[in-house]
Amino acid sequence: MRSPVTELLADLDQCLRGLGLRWYLFGAQAAILHGAARLTADVDATVDARGVESAVLLAALSDCGFTARSDDPLEFAERTRVLPLVHDPTGFPCDLVLAGPGLEPIFLDRLVVIRVDDLDVPVASAEDILVMKVLAGRPKDLEDAASVIAANGDRLDLSQVQSTLREIERALDRNDLIAVLDQIVERVRKV
Repeated sequence: MRSPVTELLADLDQCLRGLGLRWYLFGAQAAILHGAARLTADVDATVDARGVESAVLLAALSDCGFTARSDDPLEFAERTRVLPLVHDPTGFPCDLVLAGPGLEPIFLDRLVVIRVDDLDVPVASAEDILVMKVLAGRPKDLEDAASVIAANGDRLDLSQVQSTLREIERALDRNDLIAVLDQIVERVRKV
């Protein structure tokens, strides 16, 4: 029997693949699949919806059991590039990010497929989860990053993570992201 999260992911996958769209899971659910010890009651995914109007996407999602969580979801998506949804059969919230230029297409090209119950789920790579978690910078995100590092050890390509963070630092005129990653790695390795 599938878990509620797997039910949501199966419906999302059916909908997005039916439209010919590529997508990936990210956020806490992806961190969990990469070894983070975390509880969460929502799902975050990114879709490359180029070529599909938001109204068509929203209608297809509705047909697959998703309802918008905002009064004007198309305006909200236009403004934020996020479709906040709820999966009616499970009651789980799902934020669907509409990929734009920049990191999301790169993450799409580096996704991995992880088997969850009986479903192959496209998931942001462990390295890209680290990038996202360090960039988010909240305490729970940094703990997720530490858990992913601890669970994956030498399998991680930390040079790729550092390279991506270096590009983000240049783009955002920051110089703190690699230092945060280094602190997390050092802390995990001391344990």
